[in-house]
Amino acid sequence: MKHYFTRLEEAVKTNWERPALGNYRGELFTFGELATQIAKFHVFFEAIGLKKGEKVALCAKNSARWGVTFFAANTYEAVVVPILADFHPDSVNTLVDHSESTILLTDSDIWAKLDIAKMPTVKAVVSSSDFSLLYAATPEIQAANDNIDALFAEKYPNGFTAADVAYPTDNDKELAIINYTSGTTSAPKGVMLRYECISANVTFGQKRLPSYPEDKIVSMLPMAHMYGMMFELIYPLCGGSSIYYLGKTPTPALLLGAMKEVKPYLVITVPLVMEKIFKSKVAPIVNKPVMKVLCAIPGVNQLIFKKVRTTLLNAFGGNIREIVMGGAALNPDVEKWFMKFKLPFTVGYGMTEAAPLMAYEDWWEFASKSCGKPIDTVEVRIDSEDPYTKVGEIQARGMNIMSGYYKNEEATKAAFTEDGWMRTGDLGLLDKKGNIFIKGRSKNMILSANGQNIYPEEIEAVLNNQPYVIESVVVDRGAKLVALVYMDKDALKEAQIDLEMYKTTLIAEVNKSMPAYSKIGLIEVMAEPFEKTPKMSIKRFMYK
Repeated sequence: MKHYFTRLEEAVKTNWERPALGNYRGELFTFGELATQIAKFHVFFEAIGLKKGEKVALCAKNSARWGVTFFAANTYEAVVVPILADFHPDSVNTLVDHSESTILLTDSDIWAKLDIAKMPTVKAVVSSSDFSLLYAATPEIQAANDNIDALFAEKYPNGFTAADVAYPTDNDKELAIINYTSGTTSAPKGVMLRYECISANVTFGQKRLPSYPEDKIVSMLPMAHMYGMMFELIYPLCGGSSIYYLGKTPTPALLLGAMKEVKPYLVITVPLVMEKIFKSKVAPIVNKPVMKVLCAIPGVNQLIFKKVRTTLLNAFGGNIREIVMGGAALNPDVEKWFMKFKLPFTVGYGMTEAAPLMAYEDWWEFASKSCGKPIDTVEVRIDSEDPYTKVGEIQARGMNIMSGYYKNEEATKAAFTEDGWMRTGDLGLLDKKGNIFIKGRSKNMILSANGQNIYPEEIEAVLNNQPYVIESVVVDRGAKLVALVYMDKDALKEAQIDLEMYKTTLIAEVNKSMPAYSKIGLIEVMAEPFEKTPKMSIKRFMYK
């Protein structure tokens, strides 16, 4: 397996003058400029005595400079600690301290809210906005920053060129990243990922969906989350592709505007985004009475589906080779329509602890309602007596599986079986071709009074497909299943539908397709959208 630094080095040297990292309609770094900034950071790190294996925390908003600082620390063989910019300042203080980070790279506005006294190991804070020094624990660090240009010129008297680029590759088993899964202040879970974990994901990505120098991608996921970091930064850049950051939470108009302008080859997203696009752009068309008739006529329907497919792909810029979704299940009805359109989409499966990919399948082989097959570097098993018919926990082992949780032996021990398989906490089945079908989270499963296993995600999929329903969570309250539902109130008002009457209709419609033990008894309408994690999963624990 090729080390990801080898791929990065090759991409830099081959594409020296080509764009590497840019902010949409803003600052842009070529591969040569990226490599030069990395080298300048290395000179600074060396001057202040940063040692290999020490921790460098990175807490900043998405930007081209986020990518520069990440690669600068990682290629220096410091352990990068990405922290979500949206975390509460107290959580950031805690995680920087827990990780024993020596350097903090952050935005100026985030830094203004932090307390250096709560981060005693930090000796330098660098702005990820302009690379200026925000804090120096000693005069020597300040001096190194002030003299960085002279120090850089001294190390590279003939100027820095592609011939000077050389990144270490003898570190496969060493720690590369500590990625915290939440901003909790008690017993934080920092996922420890080795260089080989990253290389395994990049190698698989470049094998199955290779990226090329002429390819571009629009980055919209949080960079501090492994899903975005891996597939909107590391993997495409290692193919010589260009990444453009939106920088802020995108509105549909901003996102589609950027897509149309950049023309990305790949869209990495979560199902919720694609479901919203379907509900707002496609469903109103295909649900018209005349369209329902036309969509049932062989031949005619194929012309309609082709037109819808072309329209959707053009909305993403017209260059899309694949749309990859992850982080949650895709609504089955939406998936059915996407398959009719022959939309090039697939749903993968992963988690931070796998850096992050565990399963994937090319869109033309993708099995309905699955999340793909185990990738090359991972073995997957179902912990049940019959993995094809009886639901059990999905467990995995392989090259890209984490080493454990940083300074948390109890959580590490609980995460692995005695024979070394990682417990995912997800429940699922396999088919004979090796496709994985997720049935729910083990901690979400509800056990009915008569011993039946109820998977709330399956009920929610039906709920979310009903008119006026945006999202839902099903919970167990006193032996009764209650659906918490966030509705499109404006649409209900416009259609002059009484909410209380509609709740009764909704219960009846959902229960028609549910077995007796999975029928909902009550609907509670939520005033606000559900709280989400960075990968747009609902924080279910808040609604029990």
